[in-house]
Amino acid sequence: ELTYDTRGNRVIAKGNVEAYYNEYILTADQVIFDQTANTLTAEGNAFMKEPNGNVVRAHRLVTSVDFSEAFGQSLSVVAKDESRIVAEQATRRDASTTEYQRARFSPCKSDDGQPPLWCLSAARIVHEQKAATITYEQAAFELLGVPIIYLPYFQHPDPSVRRRSGFLIPEIRSSTQLGYQVEVPYFFALAPNYDFLFHPMYTSKQGVLWQGDWRHRVSFGGITGLYSFKFAAADQNDDNLSSSGHITSGWRGSVESKGHFSLSSWWTFGWDVTLESDDSFRRFFKLDNVLQTDRVNTVYIEGISKRNYFSARLYHFGGLLLDDTPHAESMVHPVIDYSYVYDKQVFGGELSFLASALSLSRSDGTDLSRVNVEGRWRRQIVDPIGQVWTPFLSLRGDAYRYNNYVDPNTLQPVPEETVSRGMATAALTYSYPFIKHNVVGSHIVEPTAQVVARPARIAQRVMPDEDARSLVWDETLLFDVDKFSGWDRIETGTRINVGFQYKFQAKGGGYAAIVAGQSFHIAGQNPYTDPGQIVLNGQPVSVFSPKSGLETDTSDYVLGMYLSPIESFRLIAQGRFDEKELTLRRANLFTETRLGPIEARAQYSFTHADPTLLIDTSQQELIGQLKLNITDRWSVMATMRYDLDAHERLQDALTVSYRDECFVLTAQYTETFIENPLLDLRQDRSIMLRFELKNIGQFHHNSDPLAHIFAENQPPKI
Repeated sequence: ELTYDTRGNRVIAKGNVEAYYNEYILTADQVIFDQTANTLTAEGNAFMKEPNGNVVRAHRLVTSVDFSEAFGQSLSVVAKDESRIVAEQATRRDASTTEYQRARFSPCKSDDGQPPLWCLSAARIVHEQKAATITYEQAAFELLGVPIIYLPYFQHPDPSVRRRSGFLIPEIRSSTQLGYQVEVPYFFALAPNYDFLFHPMYTSKQGVLWQGDWRHRVSFGGITGLYSFKFAAADQNDDNLSSSGHITSGWRGSVESKGHFSLSSWWTFGWDVTLESDDSFRRFFKLDNVLQTDRVNTVYIEGISKRNYFSARLYHFGGLLLDDTPHAESMVHPVIDYSYVYDKQVFGGELSFLASALSLSRSDGTDLSRVNVEGRWRRQIVDPIGQVWTPFLSLRGDAYRYNNYVDPNTLQPVPEETVSRGMATAALTYSYPFIKHNVVGSHIVEPTAQVVARPARIAQRVMPDEDARSLVWDETLLFDVDKFSGWDRIETGTRINVGFQYKFQAKGGGYAAIVAGQSFHIAGQNPYTDPGQIVLNGQPVSVFSPKSGLETDTSDYVLGMYLSPIESFRLIAQGRFDEKELTLRRANLFTETRLGPIEARAQYSFTHADPTLLIDTSQQELIGQLKLNITDRWSVMATMRYDLDAHERLQDALTVSYRDECFVLTAQYTETFIENPLLDLRQDRSIMLRFELKNIGQFHHNSDPLAHIFAENQPPKI
């Protein structure tokens, strides 16, 4: 219904009225257009949607015709991210500044008649859209409608801002070693592509841990990337430091830097470097995994194309044990790896080339330089009845130069030596897959056999072994032509590998896989039988384990099972069994499941005693994690690391979390029972309280307060 008031020069519209201007939308039960004042007055269920996504509701709303100025009573404003302001009245001027009287701001949702979880109330709130700030005068922080903190003046970025300089939410902890701790971060948003976080932590027992994080994202020319620097330092007293004598009071600290850059579509460059004043500083303040035993620093450049791979890496290795000898300190400058796959078939198969070069030095120990080159040819042939034949040929040559070396046969020093070696390999892998399809899914049974022939023996036992010491015989190595982990050792003689693989793929997405087999050394010298020894911390230790399961002509059995019948359940089991008695020699078991509100994860590991590696007794360990999602907001999680042989807990933690759209609260209690003088570890108990408020300080859900206890933080291998 339209009414023209000629005397008052007004147009009155009634009944579900809608008005549009640019991207503004105004609706109300009644809208009055005052042509003299050039204003619109909306009365009764007034609703206005702004171009930025804000929605304004009011009992009465007066705006200019271009919506640059407005006045409202009993109104609420809901932003695009669901943050809201409720006020008795509001005035907007200059299209960018809105002033609210007797108002409340909250990003929390609330039911009708119920206060939000938290809000900021004030006698006056000013929202400056150009500056993207919200300012409060005579304010109070309310929790469930109850004022708990009064603030005469307060300011924070509006919901449109992702980064702004200012204080972040403090974090509170307490632990046996450090005492009470309070961390108060201040964030410097220096530019869109770089920032600095200053977050000193006060500890009642060890003073202040000064910390800062610098991040910089760069882009120039065709190069893009990100690098960071993190520093930590403390001037400590010696009242609560280790009594071992390895650590003295005074300034201690570390600098950590990481970088990764894309130089082109194929090339990347980066580094991961940590410099520290002593071996236990970062462990003492829980900046790293407390069980980390080695520090690995690296600088790298890497190139990957369709048929080429190139990598050059510089390494610095350092031990983090308090009794480490100079042998634990080494530098690689550099290690270069290259591979190339020929783009045309050769005799119906694939021809490839690999090369590696290494230069390694120690301040007190073996220096090594080596060059390795290998050519490979492989072809897969499927005969008319479905049998798969895969012949493989390789030719390899190595050259080594080393000094300050201890002969593993005599344990006598070798001042300098230059040696070379060559190896030819011929292998044939046979498999006959049987495939069955039914209404449930697809079954594949694939018996496999492989024969690998090489020269009977080669003089390599007296040579240094820097990259082939890690030897874990399991099903993943069953059909590898060479089961050593690096270049420094080569298999010799003739070996036969046999096994079978079973795979099931359900139509509903579930799957199961089993791999089992055994290896037989039938001719020549078995290189796994007697690996030789090195002197470590004054004791002779095997270069790699002579009890790997491959040391006899008939190897131990290996078995691997992978099961996931439904999306919410997964099981991985790996085992090695004695070839005569079928006793368990090594096992790893991992499972995780989600059943309604319950999430569970468990990992079991077993290693048989191996005195040659200074492991005198069998080791069994269990890590378990159980999480209960009580509601969609509340959760409880318990984590434990347990030594099954000693029947004692190693570490545990209990975490209670609350998470919703505007608030995160994490309370955690952790215990560490490990006593390890070599790692300077003592029993410790700690309590941590962390909370986050949306739009006020940081707000994210991916925090991991258990990283220093359970996170994977072990150094990579070359």
